[in-house]
Amino acid sequence: MTSTGNGNSNNPDVTDPHAPAFIPLEANPQLMTSLLHNLGLSPALSMHDVYSLSDPDLLAFVPRPALAVLLVFPVSPTYESHRLAEDALVPEYAGKGDGEPVVWFKQTIRNACGMMGLLHATANGPARNFVESGSDLDRLLAAAVPLGVQERSKLLEKDQSLAKAHQAAAAQGDTAAPDARDDVDLHYVTFVKTEDGTLWELDGRRKGPIKRGELGKDEDVLSQKGLTLGPLKFLEREGGDLRFSCVALSSSLD
Repeated sequence: MTSTGNGNSNNPDVTDPHAPAFIPLEANPQLMTSLLHNLGLSPALSMHDVYSLSDPDLLAFVPRPALAVLLVFPVSPTYESHRLAEDALVPEYAGKGDGEPVVWFKQTIRNACGMMGLLHATANGPARNFVESGSDLDRLLAAAVPLGVQERSKLLEKDQSLAKAHQAAAAQGDTAAPDARDDVDLHYVTFVKTEDGTLWELDGRRKGPIKRGELGKDEDVLSQKGLTLGPLKFLEREGGDLRFSCVALSSSLD
């Protein structure tokens, strides 16, 4: 599955002509894995295609437990309507520091939602323990945690190692890479299970992280309950548009 995605529709932060921009990132597991390993994620973890959200035989191709799921979908009027309606009911997120339940980044870099999804996947839950000490990713996450939302965004905007790793990966895609300033109608959202069993929906275009439910000790993000509360519920709200791709973060294959 090799969709490219952004996150700029109706978002004033990333349609700002002065904001930094990334080349949209394909939902390509090999490309994403290379990017994460270059930043400092342990080779013990990799990204994998999820070929079905309902067929047990196809789900069995993904090593378990799955630590995060990235869903790539079209930015449709249905999505925008639901996003705005749900966000209207909550305040802007103000979490920071070691006491916050999940690390969340607001997206202010145009076309960077693929990178945001990967950061959300690796900054939270068991995957954080696989970030190699002293790496660019370790340094970035350590610097981000004490900061407020706006300061975190500025940190990402100015981080040259992040920009260089993203540019190198985006140029390796299977399809011709669009320009960083192009409008692309696909977007990434990440689902992760944190250590306390909470399933979170993490999307840099929202007002903050969204708690979607609780999973049991032996339930991961691709378990029946994880899918029902997360990706399947999300797609149900989207009104049945089947143009989506899905990748998961889990153990590397031998």
